[in-house]
Amino acid sequence: MDTITGLLGCRYPVIQGAMGVISNPELVAAVSEAGGFGLLATGFITDPDELIRQIETVKALTDKPFGANLMPMNPLSRTYAGIVVDRGLRGVTLSAGSPRQLVPFLKTHGVTTFQVVASVSNALKAEALGIDAVIAEGMESGGIQSRNGVGTMVLVPAVVDAVKVPVVAAGGIADSRGFRAAMALGAKGVQIGTRFIASEECIAHEKFKRAILRADETSTSVVIDGRFGYRVITSQETASKTQETSNELPTSMARQMRDSWVGGMEAGVPFSAGQVAGLIRQIKPVSQIINELVG
Repeated sequence: MDTITGLLGCRYPVIQGAMGVISNPELVAAVSEAGGFGLLATGFITDPDELIRQIETVKALTDKPFGANLMPMNPLSRTYAGIVVDRGLRGVTLSAGSPRQLVPFLKTHGVTTFQVVASVSNALKAEALGIDAVIAEGMESGGIQSRNGVGTMVLVPAVVDAVKVPVVAAGGIADSRGFRAAMALGAKGVQIGTRFIASEECIAHEKFKRAILRADETSTSVVIDGRFGYRVITSQETASKTQETSNELPTSMARQMRDSWVGGMEAGVPFSAGQVAGLIRQIKPVSQIINELVG
């Protein structure tokens, strides 16, 4: 466990997952204050000045280390990497797209890099690029999915056996049982997403949080949307959704996600959550979630 905390400067090897637009500065600061490593999501930020404002807001709320998630498929990701460097962020997670153009720049400037991977082959490629650690994310997780997903129980030990860099487990982890299981599989830390959405500090709309609390273990499914799959809380409207999308996430999608996930509007975008929603029954402060997780 000391490997991850040493790389990121946090107390506990707990990284906040950055799920789309659900990554407000108050949540990020609360995670870092509680001993984890908070992450600002940048994938759906369309204005670099907005990212700067969010970073400065986090800094005003905590003096603990925090970082950002960069999505290489976002055409602004190189600009955001420059902002991360300029503002002195400690670490970055990379997901959704090839990190080939970002890793050398970030590492040259002393930023610790974590690559989210869905397979052993992805992990080996990331290691060859010089990534500092990989996040093995099982198909139980919410958000973007690969078409041939592997469960966390299989993926994590397979990646641990294949690479020399530290491995962080993600997908299906919400309490101390999941945390201990990840450590037993060989992970050096965990990344948590859905559990932090159902927290007091998260900006997610009350409808989103209540949907998580109502969910059982069968309430999510993967919806194919062009090149990608998305794990969402299933409804009649989303069960058969299939569309063609480009390689880049459009601005309109970001607006629709914010309208739905933060504004609570009927924007035609289902709530994204992992299967672990079926284990979450209370909205709690971030500090309590982390203390229970590692305790």
